Amino acid sequence: MAYRLLALDLDGTLFRHDKSIDARDVAAIHELAASGVIVTIVTGRLLTGAVGAARTCSIEGAIACVEGSHLVELASRRTLLHHAMAPDLVALLRATFAANGLATFVFDAETIHHDHRGASYAAYVGTWSPELRLVEEEVVWRAAPLATVAIGPPEPVAAALADLARVPGLYTVSFDLHHHPGMRAILVRAEGPTKGTALAELCRNAGLTVADAVAVGDWVNDIPMFQVAGRSFAMGGAPDPVVAVATDVLATHVGEGGGIAEAIRRAWG
Repeated sequence: MAYRLLALDLDGTLFRHDKSIDARDVAAIHELAASGVIVTIVTGRLLTGAVGAARTCSIEGAIACVEGSHLVELASRRTLLHHAMAPDLVALLRATFAANGLATFVFDAETIHHDHRGASYAAYVGTWSPELRLVEEEVVWRAAPLATVAIGPPEPVAAALADLARVPGLYTVSFDLHHHPGMRAILVRAEGPTKGTALAELCRNAGLTVADAVAVGDWVNDIPMFQVAGRSFAMGGAPDPVVAVATDVLATHVGEGGGIAEAIRRAWG
């Protein structure tokens, strides 16, 4: 089949461990785009955390950020979809995180807001976007959040998760902070958008179907994208659940660089 769209995850996939992009991947992307194939980005990062990679790869069309919560046409910066959390859910999150003493980061479309409690984690959270703004606690929550990240020791994080598990309309995931041993994080966003819905919308916007798409990724948030794409490549060393739903597994490992060039070669020859 002649696939017509390539969807790229960023961290661990296009980005190497040091956040650089392999020249082989850039060259392969440019060659593929010159042949008429649409190349796009589907990432958990904010727009401001993705534009540098898009610029390096000469991607100017629509991309998906915050796992499908924000779709943007890069050339015009026109928002195609913005799925912010409802005010009542935002108020609940604020109360839950405060009650459990968690450092909180609030993501709007382009900026991450946090107060002094989150300062020691800012370098880590900057993975989502370099646009971090240190403000007073009251100001943190004035944004229309696309997502929030809360950080703390395992017990209060688990308590907050238990409280949020009973709330409809929220998607939550928790994970360890390897750069901060003994700490865990919760990412929360509105339920509904995923990388799968994002890929479907990007294809629809381009006049294509998901069967026309090839997706490349490395983590569990890529699973919904892999489930709908016509062909999907998991980076070598990706978690077992990711590998299980991918149609192909790359020889290139997570964060090594060169995986996109390998996927392009295997999907397009």
